This record gives sequence, C-alpha cells and structure tokens, in this order.
Amino acid sequence: MEVAKLSSKGQITIPVSVREKLKLKAGDKVLILEENGRFYMENSAMIAFNRVAEQFAGEAEKAGFRTEEEMQAYMKEIQKEVRGY
Repeated sequence: MEVAKLSSKGQITIPVSVREKLKLKAGDKVLILEENGRFYMENSAMIAFNRVAEQFAGEAEKAGFRTEEEMQAYMKEIQKEVRGY
C-alpha cells in the first residue's frame, strides 16, 4: 500500500514504486476506473495497446502468415515498395 498527498490544486504525486509497476513516465496519461465504489489507476497507453492487441489477435493467421519471421519479411517488402527501392 502506498500513500499520496493531495495538493490544494487537486494534484497527487504517484509514488515511485507505483509508477514503476504501472510503467509510467513523465507525460503519460493515467486512466482512473471506478468499480463498486473503489477506484483503480491504469496506464492508459497499456490499456489501449491491450485492446488493439485483442482486436488483431488471429489476424496474421487469417492472412496466411505462419511465423513472425514470415510477417516481418512481408513488412520489409512493403517498406521497400513504399520507399521506392
């Protein structure tokens, strides 16, 4: 458990141990969730990343890629086309 003090402007400093666990750095946004009268903090970037990962789950297989290496090779081909090599 960690304790944070509220300033007169309504600001708090998130303790280092909590920032490390949430992988927060200066400028990151924090999502505050309320559930059954309790409040939880999450790293908003991690929430967004996890949602995107969930949406893309299985798409590589649907596109015919069997390994990560196959997908990376395809991405390199696209980069060459875009750059005009």
